[in-house]
Amino acid sequence: MNQLYPLKFKPIYKEKVWGGNRLNKVLNKPVSEDLKIGESWEISGIDDNISVVENGFLANNDLQELIEIYMGDLVGERVYDQFGLDFPLLIKFIDSNEPLSVQVHPNDELASKRHGGFGKTEMWYIINAEKNALIYSGFNNEMDKDHYLHHLENKEFVQILNDFKAKPNEVYYLPSGRVHAIGAGILLTEIQQTSDITYRIYDWDRTDENGNSRELHTDLATDAIDFKKYTNYKIDYSLVKNQSSKIISNKYFQTNIIDFDKTIEKDYITLDSFVILMCIDGDFDLIYYDNERIHVKKGETILIPAVIEQIILKPVNQSRVLEIFLPENADEPTDI
Repeated sequence: MNQLYPLKFKPIYKEKVWGGNRLNKVLNKPVSEDLKIGESWEISGIDDNISVVENGFLANNDLQELIEIYMGDLVGERVYDQFGLDFPLLIKFIDSNEPLSVQVHPNDELASKRHGGFGKTEMWYIINAEKNALIYSGFNNEMDKDHYLHHLENKEFVQILNDFKAKPNEVYYLPSGRVHAIGAGILLTEIQQTSDITYRIYDWDRTDENGNSRELHTDLATDAIDFKKYTNYKIDYSLVKNQSSKIISNKYFQTNIIDFDKTIEKDYITLDSFVILMCIDGDFDLIYYDNERIHVKKGETILIPAVIEQIILKPVNQSRVLEIFLPENADEPTDI
């Protein structure tokens, strides 16, 4: 069997009513500026949207086929034991030219009961934001089911939402149960559990060309919402140049950020997990197996198989990368 190598996948582009052209203009994605592309699914194990390899001898094989063949060598023995053929993360770029619907996702227990799948905990890293662009996350006051439904039914729903001016390099943590929305004028990365279960609560009174509103999921959403008000909704993190700086670690994923202008070495020997690198600025060479190398540029995402335990990142110019994997021991965020 040929050796595994760092894998690039063909992005799965999603045209959306709220999509824009930043995937092309900012991240250099080869998509038409005339299309409203709202999402680029970079790595996906979602049924009917399984990512397909773009590079090397495994090109045109899909991610599930690779897990079936390579098992722990690809995803890590620990990860394979837990998830089997299911890839545990969905990795996206999102471009909102208009606001997305206000929505909520169920937790694992509710998602399993209702849909036979995983819940959705996620995080956003903001790459680019227009002036006065907003992120909506959680409620701005203590809330309960009755008050929530009252505001929803009386078209006063936005008044009870937290809103934040979006700024580049900010991170928002969105555990299952948290009401949230991306406002207009934002380009971000979304890192989440493998789940496509979304309950739409409010869609800004939008209608299509035939005057029809999108379906809302009021009853399903109400049972899934966490009504608690939290102290903080953004993740505070410290950036240390030329090394991995932890942003967040929970039982579903850990995300670090690497801002580097010098060659750095990474050792994953004790990790027992695949590693995903999302290049959000610059470009670099990824060196593995002594002197094999692959070039990664802004807007590209690459999956490093678990069997590759050491890599070197050699920047062509200053680069910024999100580093994502499944941790063995996570520090669950509290009061956020």
